[in-house]
Amino acid sequence: MLKTIMSIAFAVSLGASAAAQTVSRAGAGLDTARIEQLTGAKGKLDEKEGAFKVSVPRSDLAVTAAGVRMTPPLGLTSWASFQRAGTRTMVMGDLVLLEDQVNPVMSVALDNGLEVTALHNHFFWDTPKVMFMHIGGTSDEAALASAVGKVFARIKETSGGKGETPKADVDPAKTTLDPARIESVLGRKGELANGVYKLVVARSARMHGHAVGATMGVNTWAAFAGSDDAAVVDGDFAMRETELQRVLKALRAAGIAIVAIHQHMSDEQPRIMFLHYWGVGRTSDLAKGLRAALDVTEPRPRR
Repeated sequence: MLKTIMSIAFAVSLGASAAAQTVSRAGAGLDTARIEQLTGAKGKLDEKEGAFKVSVPRSDLAVTAAGVRMTPPLGLTSWASFQRAGTRTMVMGDLVLLEDQVNPVMSVALDNGLEVTALHNHFFWDTPKVMFMHIGGTSDEAALASAVGKVFARIKETSGGKGETPKADVDPAKTTLDPARIESVLGRKGELANGVYKLVVARSARMHGHAVGATMGVNTWAAFAGSDDAAVVDGDFAMRETELQRVLKALRAAGIAIVAIHQHMSDEQPRIMFLHYWGVGRTSDLAKGLRAALDVTEPRPRR
């Protein structure tokens, strides 16, 4: 019996040792100097995990949260970690951004092959408001590092109020837009009430063994106000995880700003992600941007 226990313990030890060696080899397989060069950031290798993490403290920000002066070690540091994944490399990261930086930086990330996986706040009562954008990707090591470097560069370029803040002088009480123009593009009918034209596109999922749909909150919606020449649209996209990146690209291509990416539920099947957005411009242009995003989701809207 003792001999059997010792054999099992030895086997477990060998397995753990082999796993550690595999991770170590993975870390050793990264060209850390090249990653630092391409990202423009200094990094540190975690030999145990086989991951190399580069960091960019946002020391340019003057942020307070509930009266506390925030410094980079308190959570104001952008970072990206690289790890070998078979013959390819994987990256995961978190970017510290002010509101006007979010969408310019997101566009650079998407245009250079990175995925944007979440966008939310980490603090309450912060001034100015700080947002956190999570990125990821699996590809060639140099391509990923180059993409992260471009993202870091865009953060620097847009600091100090040089980002994007879409605005529109719109009062719903004075709305004059023509719903027919929007409906002709989206292929669906909504309702105009109290100066806001709103339409809803149902999605579906299952929770706790039961089907849930639009009325339970599984829906994409859009609300327009203003005129045909100067309107605002805001809303929420409900989509499967596999649809997220395509929806992001379609909305950003139309100049529509993304303001949040997160989940509203847990344990649903399939997993549904929610994306909140804000756009200003001509109603027809905004509708076309939304239609492009709807067209990469299922079910596709009726024509």
